[in-house]
Parts: sequence; structure tokens; C-alpha cells
Amino acid sequence: MLTILTLPVLNDNYIYLVHDPVSGETAVVDPAVAQPVLNVLDQKGWQLTTILNTHHHSDHVGGNLELKQKTGCTVIAPLSDQHRIPGIDRGVVDGNEITLGKHTARVISTPGHTSGHVVYHFADDNTLFCGDTLFVMGCGRLFEGTAEQMWHSLQKLKALPTSTRIYCAHEYTQANGRFALTVEPDNRQLQQRMDVINQLRANRLPTVPSTIEQELATNPFFREDSLALQETIKMANKKPAEVFAEVRRLKDNF
Repeated sequence: MLTILTLPVLNDNYIYLVHDPVSGETAVVDPAVAQPVLNVLDQKGWQLTTILNTHHHSDHVGGNLELKQKTGCTVIAPLSDQHRIPGIDRGVVDGNEITLGKHTARVISTPGHTSGHVVYHFADDNTLFCGDTLFVMGCGRLFEGTAEQMWHSLQKLKALPTSTRIYCAHEYTQANGRFALTVEPDNRQLQQRMDVINQLRANRLPTVPSTIEQELATNPFFREDSLALQETIKMANKKPAEVFAEVRRLKDNF
């Protein structure tokens, strides 16, 4: 199995170091900054071979050039964003595969937060690195895409195996959960989950990873088919994408 280390940086970002102990290859996902990554590589004696970027925002690519200069790693990122990704070596599109030792990830295109956003799904490891498309009990703001684009992107992730662990790029969970309770106040699983989340954060512990199963039960952006949610936001009998768009609008103004 892959070894995954979570590195909290900046205010609320997570960088992920992904290490294959068999081949010795190591990837970093969305390095906002370089030094914390270099520190852990040094402590572990790991060699960085790959950077995986999900999108072009600076808090996801800010460490690219320094890491590439100091380790000689390869930068893999969305092809459509190649003009906005520092140090890109390989542009990827939906359906491409990348390897880390004998572990393979499929690239899934998920526009919405940005026009070129992708995620990386290591199916055999039940692991998804989803950047800013999907958060624990939330989803990314629509900076460059439309609500319908994001809805279609999230449908792809909803269809993944329920045991899939999701590693998102920000610690937004408490705020997301507080909003979720306003649109599904009687969701017992959501209430129970927030108790756990609040305890984790009280101890300054990460709320990631989550799983697709947990998100299907508690993430309002996965629950446009919930009759209770639809009634709460006065969107009963509307198309799923329209329900999603209204949830996104409400969250933007929360």
C-alpha cells in the first residue's frame, strides 16, 4: 500500500506526500510551499520523483519550481492549464493514467472550481486526491466554471466506490458542516459526524481523509436527491443540477 503523509501548511491547506515503499518513488500533491515538503523528505530519506497538481491556483503550485530545482522531479498537471502551471513537464487530460511504482492513478477531469481542474484516483488503493473539487462536507467555489459543470464533475466522484478515501486540499470541514446543518437540520448522520469533527478540531487534528460513503450521507453537494434538503431550500421537484446550484448559491452567502 501507498504511504500517505498529511502536511498542514499556510492557514488551512493540506499537502500530501505519497510514497511507494517498494519502488521508493514519492509524489507530492499540490505543494503550496516547498520547505515543509523538503523537510519531511529529508527526515524520511525519500526522493521526490513527481509533483501532481490538480489546478493552477498559487496555493497548490507555489512550491513547484523550488521542489523541481532541488529534486529534479517531474511536474504533472492539467494540460489545459499548462500556461498557468509553473514547471509543468507533462500535461494530462481525462482518462490518462499516471504511475507511482506499480500503483496507477486515473486522471478525472472535474471542471467547476477552475476550468482545468483534475483529480487523481488510485483505484487499487481506494484513494482520491481531489484538490478543490470536493471537500469534506463541501465542494469548491465556482471561480471559472458553472454550477452545471461542477455538478457533472461531482457526479463522477459520487460514482466511485464508496470505500474510496478522499484527500482534499483544505481544512474547511467545520464551516462546511455548519452550513450543511442549515439545509438538512434533521440529518442524524450529519449531526453525529459534526460531533466527531468538532472533537478532532478541538484537538487540532485533521478531518481528512473522509470517504465517498461518508460524503453521500452528509455532504449537501452530494445530496441533491434528498427530499428533506429539497424541501428545506424550497427546491422540491426541481432538476438535480438546479438543486445543486441553489445549494452552492446558499453556501456562497452563508
